[in-house]
Amino acid sequence: MSSPPKRVAQYVYLKPEYLQDYKKCHAAVWPEVLKQIKDCNIEDYSIFYDDAKSLLFASFKYVGSDWDSDMKAMSANPKVREWWDMTDKMQESPFPGATGSASGPWWKPVDEVFHCA
Repeated sequence: MSSPPKRVAQYVYLKPEYLQDYKKCHAAVWPEVLKQIKDCNIEDYSIFYDDAKSLLFASFKYVGSDWDSDMKAMSANPKVREWWDMTDKMQESPFPGATGSASGPWWKPVDEVFHCA
């Protein structure tokens, strides 16, 4: 029996001067990055933008069985790391001392308090 998908939601701040660049790169995400996302058992991935707070809110379903291994595989991919290098400079983490997506918590995970399927 497989376990139900793990729903993940998180946020990070977008530096307002990078809004158009951020939208442009996400309108044409590199194929290698998209493949790695799928290979790491992530589905139904969306990022939303709140212009009043310059806030990016992301949500996705993790359908795998080994989160730690999948996230290690994600961060080991050179194209993913290149993508993070490009996009991290556009963002500000809510975690004090966070230095980038590859270095630990960059996006702030949030608890699900309600879900209606």
